[in-house]
Amino acid sequence: MLEVHRTHRAKILNHSQVAEMLDQHGWSASKLWNVANYHSRKVWEDTGEIPGHGDLKDELKGHTKYKGLHSQSSQRVLEELAEAFNSWYGKRKSDDRANPPGYRKKNYYDDEGRRVHEEHPRSTVTWKQNGIKHDTKNNRVRLSKGGNHKEHPKAWEYILVEYETRPGVEVENLQQVRAVYDMAKTRWELHLVCKDEIETPNAPGNETVGIDLGISNFAAVAYSTEEADLYPGNRLKQDGYYFPKEIAKCDDSGGDKATRLHHKWSERRTHFFHSLAKHIVQRCVEKDVGRINVGDLEGVRKDEDGESKNWGKHGNLDLHGWAFDRFTNILSYKAKVEGIEVIEVSERNTSKTCCVCGREGDSQRVERGLYVCESCDAAFNADVNGAENIRLDLNQSNSESSASLGEDRSTGWLAQPGVYLHDLSSGFQPQEQVVDCKP
Repeated sequence: MLEVHRTHRAKILNHSQVAEMLDQHGWSASKLWNVANYHSRKVWEDTGEIPGHGDLKDELKGHTKYKGLHSQSSQRVLEELAEAFNSWYGKRKSDDRANPPGYRKKNYYDDEGRRVHEEHPRSTVTWKQNGIKHDTKNNRVRLSKGGNHKEHPKAWEYILVEYETRPGVEVENLQQVRAVYDMAKTRWELHLVCKDEIETPNAPGNETVGIDLGISNFAAVAYSTEEADLYPGNRLKQDGYYFPKEIAKCDDSGGDKATRLHHKWSERRTHFFHSLAKHIVQRCVEKDVGRINVGDLEGVRKDEDGESKNWGKHGNLDLHGWAFDRFTNILSYKAKVEGIEVIEVSERNTSKTCCVCGREGDSQRVERGLYVCESCDAAFNADVNGAENIRLDLNQSNSESSASLGEDRSTGWLAQPGVYLHDLSSGFQPQEQVVDCKP
């Protein structure tokens, strides 16, 4: 059996009764985040190291803000902060303008632009199993309060939430409950994370595909020796330029409008990742694929000496802001449901090596994403060449497929791959054009 987790969104039916209690816990989550953020910054300034969530827990478990939430909920806040600091630490190596995780606050100004006061926004609150009691018959969950909010008799040491999901959804084996504040609707909703077991499917076939991740083309996919696809990152680029400009126009970077823009930007990026992963997996099922080789992210971001690669000012921002690892996790999850294995393989020299004859050279990748081999005169799309080398697992010395290098193979499919552009309403649609491919 294959264990999977599904998240169901649910409307809160007794919102007027629980909104104030959820507000209190949302504010408590923001306060704890800020306290832990301050502590992490001090440790960074004093030692040059970033504390992990275990260190934060040991330091703050006696703090009054820690007791504003159930213990497991507080731990989740600290985990999220530690993840954010680690992400910043990795990004700052190639972008000296990168800022550490910010404090969660909303500033309010008077008519003359002077700050009057600040408030904590409502942060998402996560309850794990020890803080949940689920009434499946009546669609209700009891969520444990933080110690600071148990001012009522014992019967009120929890928040009783009645919920409603979309028709046909059965909420069973509940693992987590997330209370998420919807800024647009000015109300809370629940995200219910459930564990499910499904019969492990057989792989559709024995074929292997290779995926090369990049910037101009977010993904280049090489299917066997028959066909290749490109998935341009135009949508991510457009959003990456549009939303920061709109956020910068806001009077308050932590205000409601800026928060809504950040939320919308995040949702669109997540939608792109899920749509792309779904489309690739569907194509793999159609082509009897049993294994997906995806380029190891370290090969994208670092050179052979372990130093961060420099893709230029805008390239570095794109490369470290596009969450390739998150996409790989989504792809792995969706592929597993279809019985397809996802393996990360080294990208070392895959962009330099001709996938037809095996010759390696820095000068063979020329302007506008064209790869021209100086040895066999083959000319084809550079990103697809990288994807094909990843499919062959070029750096695996014992790879049987690497023996195909040097064979007389047609390169038409390499030179003219299919192109799929993303549409917000209909997903990825084929386009009869070839898109430039920079790394």
